[in-house]
Amino acid sequence: MRCVIARFPFELTKAGVIASMKGIKPEPAVGDVVVIGRRQYPVKQVGEVVTRQDRRDFSAGEVVRAMTKLGFTCTTVTAGEQAAAPVDPTGTPDAAGTAESTGTAY
Repeated sequence: MRCVIARFPFELTKAGVIASMKGIKPEPAVGDVVVIGRRQYPVKQVGEVVTRQDRRDFSAGEVVRAMTKLGFTCTTVTAGEQAAAPVDPTGTPDAAGTAESTGTAY
């Protein structure tokens, strides 16, 4: 489907967007999000990945319109609705070296 984002035309497909976002870790999201698979991605992150443009070059509304036309669910998430960070199943501390993800104290 032809979409115009930041004045540039793109030929986007649902399968192409899914393939582009495969292996991309969702950033913490507050505001507009796109549901791709079982994950919620901020619309600006999706727009940046699929268009290879800087996030400042397009609006969230442009990406929401394009993703909705492709059949993705777009919604708004508030800070209170944001899902908790996933716990590392190996029980190792998170990247900051804290034990928040394991529940143990150092």
